[in-house]
Parts: sequence; structure tokens; C-alpha cells
Amino acid sequence: MSKSLSSATTNRHYLFDRIFRYTTLLFAFLVFALLAGIIASLIIGSIPAIKEFGIGFVYSAEWNPVTEKFGALVPIVGTLVTSIIALAIGIPVSFGIALFLTEMSPPWLRRPLGTAIELLAGIPSIIYGMWGLFVFAPVFAEYVQPWLKATFGDSQLIGFLFEGAPMGIGILTAGIILAIMVIPFIAAVMRDVFEIVPPLLKESAYGLGATTWEVAWNVVLPYTKIGVVGGIMLGLGRALGETMAVTFVIGNAHKLHTSLFMPGNSIASALANEFTEADGELYTSSLIELGLILFFITFVVLASSKILLSQLKKREGKVT
Repeated sequence: MSKSLSSATTNRHYLFDRIFRYTTLLFAFLVFALLAGIIASLIIGSIPAIKEFGIGFVYSAEWNPVTEKFGALVPIVGTLVTSIIALAIGIPVSFGIALFLTEMSPPWLRRPLGTAIELLAGIPSIIYGMWGLFVFAPVFAEYVQPWLKATFGDSQLIGFLFEGAPMGIGILTAGIILAIMVIPFIAAVMRDVFEIVPPLLKESAYGLGATTWEVAWNVVLPYTKIGVVGGIMLGLGRALGETMAVTFVIGNAHKLHTSLFMPGNSIASALANEFTEADGELYTSSLIELGLILFFITFVVLASSKILLSQLKKREGKVT
């Protein structure tokens, strides 16, 4: 009798184990099916634009719904430039915040400041956009842009980046707003990975006479480089796909300028502004192809980050 009960219990556990295994397998494949479905939908929706414009869609700056001539160059450039500006500002600021919280902040300030950074990450993007348009842009146009133009406008190397009237909105403004938005994400990841550095390593460096900066640069950062790169990629992904905040401050102009003061456009902003009013199959298909291009850019960024992380992991422990 006991053997029969034991056998029944074993069979029941084995059945539950198989059900659990196949259920989790189903969930895993559901992710791939969803991804494949999204890609297929974008490709199918883009076919009319692909047939009409071909590869020229990518490097054409024309966007005219009246004549049905569309090109993705302006949104692509706007997306990449604003993301680069955001990272150029966000990475050093995030590194400084994380370093202060883990190495120099007094204990009574560490928790409130860390909580404040996490709260910034939870603010909806539309709030950032409204603040950028009504508060930041006027101050930026009145004080910062004139100073940038007076300081760098006559430079032969970068003067072309600061030409034009200070309007407040534009590519540079969108990049700065994006930087403010990605800083909490990057800083939070950096702080978490900096905290896992063994205290013995830092104490040994301090014992040898290293300064706080030398400990951070030569001990903390090399030890956590994989996590730091992952945080930066997280911020870059947020910057590439941001919609509402950029829509408020970028100017939404389908014109290509060398000046960062001028209005521009991004892929996400173009989709948000024009998808509801797209009239005609070719117009709608062109917008869907913009979404496909954004998906491709994001995929390339994530794949590159994975390759970089794998290379960094392979080099761990090697003398360079």
C-alpha cells in the first residue's frame, strides 16, 4: 500500500514537473513569436513604400505628403544626433552621481538622494516634454543659446553647429531633455554595480595612497565595466525610442540643418505627429517603414552592446 502511494506521488510530481517545464517553454517561445509577428507586420506594412522608393527612402531628405514624396534621412539624423547628445551629457553626469553616492556621500544623504534619482526615472515623458517646452526652452533661448553662439559661433571647427537664431526649441534642446531623462536610468545602474565592488579592493588601493578618483578609475570602473556598459545601453535604448518629450521640443520640421539650434525631427516624433492624419496607402506605409528603420537601429545597438559585453567578458583577467 505504501509503495503504491509512493509511486502515485512520484508520478504526480513528475507530471507537475513536465507541465511546469512545457509551460515555461511555451512562454519563452511566445516571446519569439511576438517578436516575429511585430517584424512581419512592419515589413508587410512597409512593402508599398519599399516598392515605391527603394533604398533611396533612407537617404532622401524630402517629406511631402501632397506630392507623396517621402524620405527618412531627416528623422534618422534627428534620432541619432539627439541620442548622441543625450549620451554625451548623460554618461559623465551619471558616473559622477553614482560615484558620489557610493564613495563620497555622507550616509544620511545617500538614501534620500538615491530615492530622488529613482523618482526622476518614474516621471512620465510627457511631463518632461511640457517642462522642456514651457520652462526650459525659454530660459535656454534667452541665456544659454546666445552664450553658445557668442563663444563657439566663430570657431572654424564647430561654429556651424551653433548658427541661427536662438529659438529655444531644436535638436540641441531635445538632446538635453533626453539627457535629463536617461541620467536616472544610467546613474541607478552604475550605482548598483559600483556597490558590488568588494571593499577589500578599494581599501587596498586607498592603503597604497590612491586618491578617490584613482580608486574609481583604476579599481571600481574596470571591475564593473560590463554593468556600466549595460546601463549605458539601457539609456541609449530609452533615448532612441523616446516620443512625447522629443515631440514637444525638437520642432518637428522635416528639414536637414547642420546647426543644432535649428528644428528637426526624430523617427518616434514623426510617427506620433503624423500617423493619425496619414491619408493614403503610401503615406501610411512610409510611416510604417520609419518604424521598421527605428526597429533596425535599436536592434543594431542592442546587438553591438551584446558583442561588446561578450568581448569585455572574454578579456576579464587578461593583462593588457
